[in-house]
Formats: sequence, structure tokens, C-alpha cells
Amino acid sequence: MGHHGWQGNPPGTEDEARRRIVEAATACLDRAGLAKTSLSDVAAEAGVTRQTVYRYFPSLNDILRAVALAGVEEFAGRMERHLTSFGSPTEVAVESVVFAVRTLPGERHLGLLLQAGEADFFTVGVISPLAFSYGARILRNVPVDWAAVGVTTDDDLQGLAEILMRLFLSFLQYPSTPPLTDDGIRALVRRWIGPALGG
Repeated sequence: MGHHGWQGNPPGTEDEARRRIVEAATACLDRAGLAKTSLSDVAAEAGVTRQTVYRYFPSLNDILRAVALAGVEEFAGRMERHLTSFGSPTEVAVESVVFAVRTLPGERHLGLLLQAGEADFFTVGVISPLAFSYGARILRNVPVDWAAVGVTTDDDLQGLAEILMRLFLSFLQYPSTPPLTDDGIRALVRRWIGPALGG
């Protein structure tokens, strides 16, 4: 593994090299924002050449996706903790959509990508198999009786996660006019998702 630069401290593994490039990109985004962050900036921050960055990430979008993914675990943990206060599968489903719609735009890096007009980039990340598996894991960990409403397999949970994620993505990217309140979102989602979840 070639290590040009790295500020005199080359990484020991490929994974460490990728992690350090992601950290450099995060620092650039925090300092200058998405519009003013280039692949050259990331390379300079990491202390390497552009060619070294290209070895690990084919494009700036690939780096940005990695930055966003680095924040997913923390976001998923907060959503899971929030949802544990709801007692039924329907309420968990409804509140997961409201939480995402209200919280994602303020997320430091996920929200930055959304607000900066990177809609396609953001969409690809949200409707990926990896995202659906995160969503299913959140639902699985919430202490409600999924089996009682017919959600009995991992595929069921993944399918429910996909529907809910597609819903909140739609609310985020194509808001109603005038925008729905939290209670408006709750009523709409409960009306059409509730019957499928026994409530």
C-alpha cells in the first residue's frame, strides 16, 4: 500500500486510510460547507495527493456518502431511543416518520447533503438495502409486539422499514403546500399505515 504524504504518519491499513480521508472530508465540510469543499481540499486536509484520495474514493460523492454513513449509527441510536416511548406498532411506525422528517434536515452531515440540493445523492443513500437494514434493526429493537400484527420475519421488518423510509423521504423532498404540521403527518400516516398494523 503506497502512502504518499499523510503528514509523515502513513496509515497502517486500507481501512485506516479510508477512515482518515473521511475524517479529513468531515473537517472540510464543518469548516467550509458542502458548496466550498472539493476533492483537492480533502486531499490537502489529509496531507496526501488527489491521486491518493482517488485510490480509495472514485469521486467526491463517494467521500460524502462515507461521511454521511459515519453519522448514521448515532442517528439510528437516537431514533431508536425516541421510539421506545411508544407502545404500539402503529405508533412506532407513525412516530418514526415524524422523527425523520423533523430531525434529518438538522443533522450535521445528512441534513447538509439534503439542504444543499443533493437530492439524488441523498435519495440513493436513503433507499439503499443498507439503509433498509438499519431501519429494520431500529424497528426490531423497539419493544413492541410486532408478531401480534403479523410482522413476523426479518423480511417483514425490512419491508415495513422500506415503506416508512420512502414515506419520510417523500415528505422531506416534496413537502405539502402549506407544509403539514407534525400532527398532520401523524394523522395521514396513521390513517393509511395504521390499518396494516392493527391500529
